[in-house]
Amino acid sequence: MPSREYEDTKMRTDLALAQSSASTGSPWIPTGDPMVDGVGPAAWAPRRDEPELDAHGHVKIKPMSLLDDFKVAAGRDPRGKVVVGGDGEVVGRVTDMWVDVPEQMVRYLTVDLNPEGSGKTRLIPMTLAKTGTDRVTVKSLYASNWDGVPKTKSMEQVTVLEEDKITAYYAGGTMYAS
Repeated sequence: MPSREYEDTKMRTDLALAQSSASTGSPWIPTGDPMVDGVGPAAWAPRRDEPELDAHGHVKIKPMSLLDDFKVAAGRDPRGKVVVGGDGEVVGRVTDMWVDVPEQMVRYLTVDLNPEGSGKTRLIPMTLAKTGTDRVTVKSLYASNWDGVPKTKSMEQVTVLEEDKITAYYAGGTMYAS
C-alpha cells in the first residue's frame, strides 16, 4: 500500500524539456528557465502542499521568532548578517531562522531582500548557506536570481511541496544561475 506521502501525487507532465536528438537515449535539454521550470538539477517532486507534522500532529518546522523556548546555543547566530550571493553582491539580510522543532536543528534562514525591511522575504536552506563572522554566503545564486526563489504561502509554516521547490531552486543555481 502506498504511503500517505505519495497518495495524492501525480507524475509531472508540465516539464519544459526537449529531446536533444531523435535517438531515444539522448539527453533532454531545458527549453525555458530551468530553475523556475524545475528541471535538471532544479527538479522537484510533486509532493503534498501541506506542512510536515511531528508524531503529535504539530507542524515540525517553525520560525524561531515564534518559539519562546528556542535560543542559539552553539555556533554563530546569523540573524542580522548580510546575505551575499555567488557573484559577491549583497542581496539582503537574515531576519529569522526556521527550526525543525523535534530535531532541534535549524533548517532555513529567512532573508529580507529589501534593505529597508519591506518584508520581501525568501527562505534559504541552511545546508546551502555558509555563515561567516560578518555574512551569510550562498554561492549557488547570483543577485539576479533571488526574486525567483519560490515563496511560501505562510511565514509561519512551510509545506513539503514548498520545501522541495525552494531547495531545488537553490540546487539548480549551482548549474544554471550564471
